[in-house]
Amino acid sequence: MAINFKPVFAGEQQLIDYAAQFSVDDLRNASVDSVNWITGMVAGLTDEEITFAPQDPDADDPFAPEDEREIGWGMGHLVAHVTASCEEWAAYSSLLARSVPYPAEPRLRFEPPWRDIDTTAKALQRLQESLRQRLGYLEAWPDDPNLELRRDLSPRFIARFGEFNATTCFLFGLQHEVGHYGQFEDVRAQIEAARG
Repeated sequence: MAINFKPVFAGEQQLIDYAAQFSVDDLRNASVDSVNWITGMVAGLTDEEITFAPQDPDADDPFAPEDEREIGWGMGHLVAHVTASCEEWAAYSSLLARSVPYPAEPRLRFEPPWRDIDTTAKALQRLQESLRQRLGYLEAWPDDPNLELRRDLSPRFIARFGEFNATTCFLFGLQHEVGHYGQFEDVRAQIEAARG
């Protein structure tokens, strides 16, 4: 992948400092790389395997309905979640780059119902749709983007993640997606084990 988030994941650098080295082309290439990687995890699965319910002893989603809080996320669920996050943060990035201040709320997020991504074709379509949207938000950046403007976030958020400019916003969504790679790999491994 074009961007290695290891310094951020390891707590060695705040994302805004790490982000300063990357151009719009870097963000574009990293988005393509990430979607291609996830596509590789999905490709070759049957429709039944897209809805395969993996075992995940660490599952605990406090934002889910009570009966779904501790379920393992299958491929369709993961695709719905990571694509929504990348699109949300790419949207903020396009606003800040164009010198449009944006507050912490309301969130610019739509996560498609994960149960609707129940075939391989739907998962692959969602990935390509998401990539098109992310790249579209980058196309909205002006030639001379405003990288000084910071998003108005809560003190608690800033204490945890630091301040966010346009580049940082875009990378935050991508970092979140990369953070789920291990889950994609685990689900794929469980599917392949179930085949055997």
